Amino acid sequence: MLDGTSRIHRNGVEIRHFSGVACFAERAVVPEQGVVRVDPDVPVEVAALVGCAVMTGVGAVMNTARVTPGASVLVVGVGGVGLSCVMGAALAGAHPIIVADVVDSKLETAMDFGATHAVNAATGDLVGEVRALTGGDGVDFAFEAIGNPTALRQAFDAVRRGGSTIAVGIAPQGSEASFNAGELVTLEKTVQGSYYGSTRPQTDMPRLLELYQAGRLPIDRLISRRYPLSEVNEAYRALLAGEVARSVLIPSD
Repeated sequence: MLDGTSRIHRNGVEIRHFSGVACFAERAVVPEQGVVRVDPDVPVEVAALVGCAVMTGVGAVMNTARVTPGASVLVVGVGGVGLSCVMGAALAGAHPIIVADVVDSKLETAMDFGATHAVNAATGDLVGEVRALTGGDGVDFAFEAIGNPTALRQAFDAVRRGGSTIAVGIAPQGSEASFNAGELVTLEKTVQGSYYGSTRPQTDMPRLLELYQAGRLPIDRLISRRYPLSEVNEAYRALLAGEVARSVLIPSD
C-alpha cells in the first residue's frame, strides 16, 4: 500500500503486493487512487490490458508525443507495448507507420494493427531503410518500446531534423545511451521519456475503453492466449519467447 504496509497475509506472514496492485492475486485490497471505474459492458480481460500495455503505448503517442494526422512514425519493438504504439499512431492518423523488430511474426502482426511498412532490424539496415521509406528525411516521431539503449540510439538516428525520439521501454537499471551531441543541437532533435504513457488514469483509461467500444481501438486483438492463474509460469515463458502479443491470466472460479 502507499503507506508501506500490506493487506495480504498467509500463516501470519505479511506478503507484499506485487507492483502495488497484487496483479497475481485473484482478490486484493488496493488504494483508492489505484481504482478506475470500468463500464460493466467492457470485458475484464480488455480492461486488464488497458491497465498496462495499451495505456503505455497509446498514451506515449497521444499524451507524450501528441502525434498529429499525417505525421510519420517509427515504432522500434512491437511486443504488447509497441503494438499499442502502433494502434495509437493509427488512431492519430499518422502515415507512414513503420515498425521494426527482429521477429518476422511480430512484424506481420503489427501490419494487422495499422503499420504500413516493416523492417527486420536483424537482417536489414534499420536507419537506412527508414530514411529510404521517408524520402531520405527520417520520421517525425520514433518510439523505442524495448528498453534497449542500442535500439534507442537507432530510433534517434532515424528521426528527421526537428524530429522527436520517445523512450517508452524501461531500460535495465544503470544502463546508458549515447547520442551525437552535435546532431542534438544542429538538427534540433528531441529525446523524451514517456512513463506509463504520461497517463492520467481516471481520465485516460475510460477514454481508451470508450474508443474500444466504438470500434476505433482493437484492444481485444492483442490477446493471443488465455491462461488460468496456475499456469502463470507458462504464460511468462511464451511472453519471453515472443510467441504472443499479450496473454491474460483468468482467475479460477
